[in-house]
Amino acid sequence: MTSTKTIPLLLVGAIVGGVLTIAPGVLAEKLTPNLITGEEPPPGLPLAELREITEVMLRIERDYVDPIKREDLIQSAIDGMLAGLDPHSSYLVPEGMKNLQEQTRGEFGGLGIEVGMEDNGYVKVVAPIDDTPAFRAGMQSGDLIVRLDGKSVRGLTLTEAVNKMRGKPGTTIVLTVVRQGLDAPIEVRIKRDIIQITSVRTRMLEPGYGYVRISTFQVRTGQNLIQSINKLQEESEEGLHGLVLDLRNNPGGVLKAGVDVADAFLESGTIVYTEGRRDDAQLRFNAEPTDIIDGKPLVVLVNGGSASASEIVAGALKDHHRAVIIGEQTFGKGSVQTILQTEGNAALKLTTARYYTPSGNSIQAQGIVPDIISGQVQITRASQEGLSRLREADLAGHLESDSDDGDENEGAEGDGVEG
Repeated sequence: MTSTKTIPLLLVGAIVGGVLTIAPGVLAEKLTPNLITGEEPPPGLPLAELREITEVMLRIERDYVDPIKREDLIQSAIDGMLAGLDPHSSYLVPEGMKNLQEQTRGEFGGLGIEVGMEDNGYVKVVAPIDDTPAFRAGMQSGDLIVRLDGKSVRGLTLTEAVNKMRGKPGTTIVLTVVRQGLDAPIEVRIKRDIIQITSVRTRMLEPGYGYVRISTFQVRTGQNLIQSINKLQEESEEGLHGLVLDLRNNPGGVLKAGVDVADAFLESGTIVYTEGRRDDAQLRFNAEPTDIIDGKPLVVLVNGGSASASEIVAGALKDHHRAVIIGEQTFGKGSVQTILQTEGNAALKLTTARYYTPSGNSIQAQGIVPDIISGQVQITRASQEGLSRLREADLAGHLESDSDDGDENEGAEGDGVEG
């Protein structure tokens, strides 16, 4: 019998997100014990259906035009079963687990993009990560990757596609990209590099007013945020009078890091809570009584590339009226992925719960509606005006929000994998 255990990784998903910067956009809290073994099988085990699956497998082995290994058929069956659930549930072979762990640590070899797989077999970009090869090459949220070095991505799993995008630093890969607003696909040539993500960057806008950019949520992001703000306080003779927190194009990352960032500006109350089918999927995170800038004005910038942990932070600060949220409606990645390890160092990344803001609003497929809606503003030569952004609700097979009101966020609060 296969043995499994829950990996105690703090992942949230994204990044297409989410939010495990284990998979950038996807990261998960330890929520559930083993659902596969160690417990009595559910009543009414579908023996007839299991026999049918076995029969199909045996017929393929016997009659398919080319020889095919049984283990490959089983792998494909597992991949298909999970792909039918939602865009963020998947089966991670050992290489996929290694990639997930590298991304959580914030250092890995690749391009620096948060991606997810669509039902049509193509790879969609949630957001490029700041100061990475993909970012510098001009990759954009919503780009559809259809070929890698001239070969179609259709037929590949998400993990296989990500592995092909990774490689030895200094080598080059050509992505064929379909971008909304363009009449024909474009080719983007990117040189791979070691991706070392500095998740927190700061600077003074003018005396007394600081700017903090969080590009992704890693294990130490909360701690780094506090250290960076303290440094800004020291640089200002009279301390900080206000702060801008930039979460644009942040695909998410580690759940605990998102909670820590929101907690840095809140003195009490709920930050986020989760609800799932099992009792241990009911989690609630509350703020500690410390506001690092002592209630000074706070502005949070978001856009359609802000997902998962970014939405947790924006939602909590908005619901508690602690910040003014400015920008575009966020991505809408409001589900929790749990990592369940199986034999052979493989694992299930399974969606087990939904996130809710302090006011009880579901983030899933809804996102956070800003207090002040403004268009995307970037100081670049290439305008993104008129382009429609990819959101969670655009992903094939996405989880539906369990909200009755599609506008419930009015006036309130990579899933993906990095390549």
